[in-house]
Amino acid sequence: MKDMIIIGSGPAGMSAAVYAKRAMLDVLVVEQEAFCGGQIVNTSEVDNYLGFFGIDGYDMAMKFKEHIDHFEVPVQKGQVTEVKQQGGNWEVKLSDGGTLSSRTVLLAMGAKHRKLQIPGEQEYSGAGVSYCATCDGAFFKKKKVAVVGGGDVALEDALYLSKLCETVYLVHRREELRGAKLLQEQVLKTSNISFLPFYEVREILGEERVTGVRLIENQTGGEKQLDISGIFIAVGMEPDTGYLSDVVERDKTGYIKAQENGVTSAEGIFVAGDCRTKQLRQIATAVSDGANAVASAVKYLSGGHPSK
Repeated sequence: MKDMIIIGSGPAGMSAAVYAKRAMLDVLVVEQEAFCGGQIVNTSEVDNYLGFFGIDGYDMAMKFKEHIDHFEVPVQKGQVTEVKQQGGNWEVKLSDGGTLSSRTVLLAMGAKHRKLQIPGEQEYSGAGVSYCATCDGAFFKKKKVAVVGGGDVALEDALYLSKLCETVYLVHRREELRGAKLLQEQVLKTSNISFLPFYEVREILGEERVTGVRLIENQTGGEKQLDISGIFIAVGMEPDTGYLSDVVERDKTGYIKAQENGVTSAEGIFVAGDCRTKQLRQIATAVSDGANAVASAVKYLSGGHPSK
């Protein structure tokens, strides 16, 4: 019986692991991927985390992992399929049939890439359709590609790809970009980035690999086809919380409802990071969430009742 099981090993999960160990809790981290780090592993450069500006995302993830290794935090590979209450404690079931037991559970699964749900997206996934520019950009050197989205990630992807590709089309359904003003300025002044406002991707075309996309101009209904070799989809994230629908209260988009202290609607269940309802989803807020959630869990394990 563990004191705490942490589901997920991104910045929130690893921060929580450090704080849990320092609180002398018997803690276990469960991670479904082959390595720790979460989304930052696929980030080319981090320049807004205090003291680590300009660091490669993978290198930052490894620094975080080095920290939890220093505290000898055990990490078990596994995909969680169910969390349920059992005799006042919690059972965490894994896809391989295994079951783990703990007095508390800290949910730190982060979020996954949202898809366009259009023809060709699934068919050409990995064959020109990508959700990670830093992972796959090198395959498209001196080629024409498109980036879909208007937030920070889409703008960062467009800028990264502009250094590798002949032309980068930035496709956004609105005229206003949502990303940081600095990123907007950089995108708009980059000569090989072509901004296409009011356009939506309706179909991804291909012959074994992506060869183009069919666009609709949502103001006029006019169609446009781009001949490209790759499309990078950056239209946001969604939390992987479906298996928790009967366990904790979520909002309409699936994010787990909790305040800064990480206390959920279920006693003994806490949440941290991008899967929590919050204003800002960044490395800094994820790390903070992990610390706060553990503080609430320690109070709970000591017989206290942290407020929701």
